Amino acid sequence: MWVGGLVVLAALASACLGIDTGLDRAHFLTSTPSSTIGERLLAEHYPGGQGRPLQVITDKPAAVTAALRKSPGVARVGTPQPSSDGRLTRFDVVLTSPPDSAAAKETVRELRETVPDALFGASTAGEIDLADAQSHDRRVVIPLVLGVVLLILVALLRALIAPLLVIATVVASYFAALGGAWLLFRYAFGFPALDIQVALMGFLFMVALGVDYNLFLVSRIREEAERSDHRTGVLRGLGVTGGVISSAGLVLAATFGVLGVMPITMMVQIGVLVSLGVLLDTFFVRSVIVPALALDAGPRFWWPARRRTTPPPATQHTSMDAITR
Repeated sequence: MWVGGLVVLAALASACLGIDTGLDRAHFLTSTPSSTIGERLLAEHYPGGQGRPLQVITDKPAAVTAALRKSPGVARVGTPQPSSDGRLTRFDVVLTSPPDSAAAKETVRELRETVPDALFGASTAGEIDLADAQSHDRRVVIPLVLGVVLLILVALLRALIAPLLVIATVVASYFAALGGAWLLFRYAFGFPALDIQVALMGFLFMVALGVDYNLFLVSRIREEAERSDHRTGVLRGLGVTGGVISSAGLVLAATFGVLGVMPITMMVQIGVLVSLGVLLDTFFVRSVIVPALALDAGPRFWWPARRRTTPPPATQHTSMDAITR
């Protein structure tokens, strides 16, 4: 069961390989306002960056201006505007390509290398910096969050195998939800890309919720296993917590699903991703994969702690059955 479940999750997660990130301004809203229509008309008759030029600041205006005018991808360099103290000079630079295009981003990266005496901001430069910052945050925050959560699980469950398996299922559930959500965004919603903030924010929400539910389940299994044998503990723990976790999952999925009616694309994507992830984790990962892993692992699930492998005396067992019922 757990092997088949992981195959399903892997199939959904494989869609992550085709994800495009970075929404342009034309798709910032789910509708098409008049400002977007006007920007498209402007791009048809003027250089692509006319509506949102780069802002350049330098203390060597003559040399920078000459270098920019010789650079490919630059349509026009604006009139220099010196600061009040005369130490710095600012001017606008219009690119030939639309600000959200890959060509414009490549032009800005080349300008930053070939014109080191200037600082580039606004428009395409700002979007590049935001994307780089988000990429850095994903590389740092995701491992850090997983490490902290793993330490908390180890401390609460007083085991090592169980926390590792729980963390693995949460990560698998996240990537499966991300892949499934991308398929919906691409083919059902018609979004061309994923907003750069969605992946990290969705991860934080889903790890918090997924670990919470799994901790509730596994800690109850641990309590039941101490009163009986491991297999009985798994089945009782799943039966006792199933209704509560499933109800909570439905409520949370509906809550985040409300974001899907908002006109902001990023909020729609976060709502759909978290809702899908909560439903997947609640009714598939937590209900099928985690219990199957616990049953297959047996008492080793609680390693290195030693758990009772034989049931307690019949009188105690009977009393526990009565309490459970």
